[in-house]
Amino acid sequence: MRPYHHIPIVECGEPLVEIPLHLFAVESPHPYEKLGAIYGEYSPYYLRQSVVDNLIKAQNYLELLHPHWHIQIFDGYRPVTVQQFMVDYSFGTALQDRGLIEAELSPTQRQEIWEAVYQIWAVPSLDEKTPPPHSTGAAIDVTLVDDAGLIVDMGSPIDELSERSHPDYYAHHPHPQAQKYHTHRQLLNDVMLKAGFQRNPREWWHFCFGDQMWAWLNNQANPAKNFTARYGRIL
Repeated sequence: MRPYHHIPIVECGEPLVEIPLHLFAVESPHPYEKLGAIYGEYSPYYLRQSVVDNLIKAQNYLELLHPHWHIQIFDGYRPVTVQQFMVDYSFGTALQDRGLIEAELSPTQRQEIWEAVYQIWAVPSLDEKTPPPHSTGAAIDVTLVDDAGLIVDMGSPIDELSERSHPDYYAHHPHPQAQKYHTHRQLLNDVMLKAGFQRNPREWWHFCFGDQMWAWLNNQANPAKNFTARYGRIL
């Protein structure tokens, strides 16, 4: 279990709604659908209504700072079946990257790879008390696109299984472009936090509003308050 899983969920019943994609940048076709993931009733470009409202606020804040820049939406709602698909895909990719064959893995190697996978991916749990964040419609993976329509360089790609994914990885790093990468990550974080989101401590691209992680992070920042989650698993 993750630290945020002890947060109670008081489902508010707010619907999933389609993100107004004309206000944002978007990758098409969707990166996970290109891999073969099947989303079913809702596309990955759906979120809870208040989450969409706050995402629009974040885009407006960004444009005040950088006219004609856009938040690029990588992934929003994700059913548990897609969560399982991507966990399995990530495990397979990690094997390839290491030049390993699954049938030949030692128990130690298998454990090490699964630990690396679950550093990034939430467990595809069907337990109503421990839903994967994206399966609640309250989490979104985003980056930035500049006024030339180019993806802003954050120093690592979304979903990378490495410490480079940690939001502050480049804060004091000797890489010659480290300060630029850190500044870009901070800009994304600033506009999202201003709109009410919280950022995953392990992923520069993952933001949430109203789910267990969001409540837990708010409680860490405001110990005197007692936030609960508004959103549970959709399907």
